[in-house]
Amino acid sequence: MFDKALSYIKAILCCNCFGFINRRNPQRGTPAIYNSTLSQGLLLDSDFDDEDSFFNDEITNYSSGEDNEEQIRPKRSEDILDFRVENGMICRQFPVKETHKVVRTEDEDGNKMINEYVREYKIGSGSYGKVALYRSSVDGKHYAIKAFHKSHLMKLRVGPSETAMTDVLREVFIMKMLQHPNIVNLIEVIDDPESDNFYMVLEYVEDKWVCEASGRACALREETARRYLRDIVCGLMYLHAHNIVHGDIKPDNLLITRHGTVKIGDFSVSQACEDDNDMLRRSPGTPVFTAPECILGVTYSGKAADTWAVGVTLYCMILGEYPFLGDTLQDTYDRIVNDPIVLPKNLNPRLKNLIEGLLSKDPKLRMTLADVAADSWVIGNDGPIPQYLCWCKRKNLLKEDNDESNQHASLTYTD
Repeated sequence: MFDKALSYIKAILCCNCFGFINRRNPQRGTPAIYNSTLSQGLLLDSDFDDEDSFFNDEITNYSSGEDNEEQIRPKRSEDILDFRVENGMICRQFPVKETHKVVRTEDEDGNKMINEYVREYKIGSGSYGKVALYRSSVDGKHYAIKAFHKSHLMKLRVGPSETAMTDVLREVFIMKMLQHPNIVNLIEVIDDPESDNFYMVLEYVEDKWVCEASGRACALREETARRYLRDIVCGLMYLHAHNIVHGDIKPDNLLITRHGTVKIGDFSVSQACEDDNDMLRRSPGTPVFTAPECILGVTYSGKAADTWAVGVTLYCMILGEYPFLGDTLQDTYDRIVNDPIVLPKNLNPRLKNLIEGLLSKDPKLRMTLADVAADSWVIGNDGPIPQYLCWCKRKNLLKEDNDESNQHASLTYTD
């Protein structure tokens, strides 16, 4: 299995996303887990260090045998992503740079180097790898580089029959396919077939906003929250248009550039869906951002669950606290499912309506991202959220123009 996975890596040259490293949270709303007592930290963060205790694979409590299970099981993300790669369905004008050789040296000041990149200092670490800030000796720009050990990924179990390698491959497949101004961009993959190490070079985003549930001091001004929300919605609409469910939208995964632009990071629990069939069975990302339907049912709409998480995030931005946080996992899930949303009486009525629409318990009644983009509070004085013309659409428009030109030339020649 190790050799097979390594050959797979060599074929697509991939590694994990910088993502600010939060492993998917394996907890589900089952009776056994409801009896667990967790700290608030675990309810707010999907980073678990107990590598062997949790399985995060698809839920397997189907009511009938293998034949029925096969009928109701949607295509796996990996199969969908394989198909998209094989058919050139990549929304990038230029592919991610792929480097097959790792050269470790030092610069004249004794700083460690990986190929052209000079290490400056560690940024963070997580279950899958370590992240450090590097400066390119070629263009002088800063990049975030995440380092992995392939052997470690193969040993780290995340499902009954899956290792962390599965998550890593899926995450990188997704990041190599997409490019958007509100999504952290993958720049280069460095994978030496002769080495156990491989690296992922990502654009360096200077800051991030994190709500720490410390009260109103954590809240943002309404104008700032509106600007951030517009960026979040723009990036998430792009993902959903390309049938990617993020799965872990939350303040900790929203990175802020020095110019105040929000970029969505961490695709460690993201899933690809086929066409408009976004029904998922995977565990949600972080408990306090989990939608009610993820707790109550075996399957749920991934896009609607993302939209719920946007609502929780907006609540955090405005009020500086979490709407349904309990002392235990059971308490938190009970509040998400049963408690009404409580908002201050003096809150801007338009903003209040928006938050209530996003946090509708019934996903069928919940606002969609298109609804949010057209909302009067979101539009504000800035106007509608600009429509992003992605590379896929540009290619199609160019093709249509060429086809029309060729047809016109043919008719002219015939006449």
